[in-house]
Amino acid sequence: MNILIIDDHIIFREGLRLILKTSGVIMNIVEAGNGNEALKKFIKGKYDLVILDISLPDISGLELLKQFRRTDDKARILILSMHPEEHFALRSIKSGAYGYLTKDASVEEILKSVNRILSGKKYISEKIAEQIALKIDFERMPMLHELLSDREFEIMLYIAKGTSLNDISQKLFISDKTVGTYRSRIMDKMNMQRNAELTLYCVKNELI
Repeated sequence: MNILIIDDHIIFREGLRLILKTSGVIMNIVEAGNGNEALKKFIKGKYDLVILDISLPDISGLELLKQFRRTDDKARILILSMHPEEHFALRSIKSGAYGYLTKDASVEEILKSVNRILSGKKYISEKIAEQIALKIDFERMPMLHELLSDREFEIMLYIAKGTSLNDISQKLFISDKTVGTYRSRIMDKMNMQRNAELTLYCVKNELI
């Protein structure tokens, strides 16, 4: 089995490598510390499973997930992130992830999800299943960030972290003007006027 681990923390990658080695499955594990490195390795290689973090220094994990799926629509990708399931899991699965786990998951749950995905099935925790059930309830009012498109959501997170519009444009390979247009849409949809409001909202809801 060929596994690609994408995370910018070396210690976490090494710990995950040790966990995977206990599965009893013979694995060739490749690591990447950022999105650009991961893209190059993904395109060159063929992987049975990609384990991907959302918070990367260059490309958002959510955007990387979409690029992987465009390159290979059968790619099996497990999101393993510090962010709470209630804010990122459904968005990740809608974008093509086979499963979502937080980094405080037990060793047993990590191995269970990996084995399930390697067998061709998706891994959905009880918490995510409850979220899906709630989504069917049309009376539930969506949270403000759920009104955003994936690109708007990604840019919102950058703005909330204090990233300048120029830096965002360079990271996403779009013009400053386009970033400004996205910012205006985000502020309109979320009924906010200042970046500080976005930051406060994201911190309060554990998005950053």
